[in-house]
Amino acid sequence: MAVIKEMLSYTFLVRALIVGILVSLCSALLGVPLVLKRYSMIGDGLSHVGFGALAIAAALNAAPLAVAIPVVTAAAFLLLRLSSTGRIKGDAAIAMISTGSLALGVIVISLSTGMNTETSNYLFGSILSMSEGDVRLSLIIAAAVLVLFIVFYNPIFAVTFDETFARATGTKAGAYNALLSLLTALTIVVGMRMMGSLLISGLVIFPALSAMRLCRQFQRVIIWAAILSVVCFLIGTVLSYALAIPTGASIVCVNIISLLICYGLGSLKERG
Repeated sequence: MAVIKEMLSYTFLVRALIVGILVSLCSALLGVPLVLKRYSMIGDGLSHVGFGALAIAAALNAAPLAVAIPVVTAAAFLLLRLSSTGRIKGDAAIAMISTGSLALGVIVISLSTGMNTETSNYLFGSILSMSEGDVRLSLIIAAAVLVLFIVFYNPIFAVTFDETFARATGTKAGAYNALLSLLTALTIVVGMRMMGSLLISGLVIFPALSAMRLCRQFQRVIIWAAILSVVCFLIGTVLSYALAIPTGASIVCVNIISLLICYGLGSLKERG
C-alpha cells in the first residue's frame, strides 16, 4: 500500500494508470473475438506498422499519435482487404506488412535521429512517454472503442462465431469485420506508447486465452478477460515501479503467470 500511495503522488504515473486501465479493457474486449477468429496476430502486425509510423513522425517532428492513427488504421483495412480476397492468407499478409513496416521504421530512424532513448521507448514502451495531450486523446479513443464495442456487441458476436450464417441472416459481416479492425488499430496505437510496439499484442492475446480456460460462454469470457487484463496491468505496473523494471515487460510477464494459473484451474475444473 505504501508503494501504491507513493506511485499515486506522481502525476505522470496517474496519467499512465488511467490510460493503461482503459487500454487493458479495450484490448481484452477485442482480444476475445480476434482469438476466436484466429486473427490474434493482427495486434502484433499493427504494432509494427505503428512503429514505422512513429519513426516517420519523429523524423518529421510531427505529433506521434496524429501520424500513427491514420497509418495504422489504413493498414488494418488493408490487412482485412488482403485476407478477404483470398489472394494472400491472413497470417502471410500480417507477416508481410509487419516486417516491411518494421524495416521501414528502422531505416527512417537510422537516417534521421539514429538509435536513441526515444527509439527504445517506441520498441519497448515507456511509462514516462504519456503527455497530457496523449492522455486526452487516449481517453477519447478508448471511450469510443468501448462504446462502439458495447453498441455493436450482438453483430460482433454473430460474425465471430459463424460469419457465413451471419451473412445469410442479413448481417453485414464485412462492415463489422472492418469495425473490429478499426477498433483494434485504435487500441494498438493508444497502447503502444506505453507498452511498446513489441509487447502491446500481449494485452490482446493473453487475457483472452486465460479467460477461455475459466469459462466457455462468450459473455463470461469477455467479462473475465476484462477483469484479468486490468488486474494484470495494475500488478505489472506496481511491480515495475517497485523493482525498477520496464513496465511493458512486467505487465506481459504478469499476464503469462495469469495464463499459467488459469490453465491449471481449467485443468482441475475439467477433471472435476
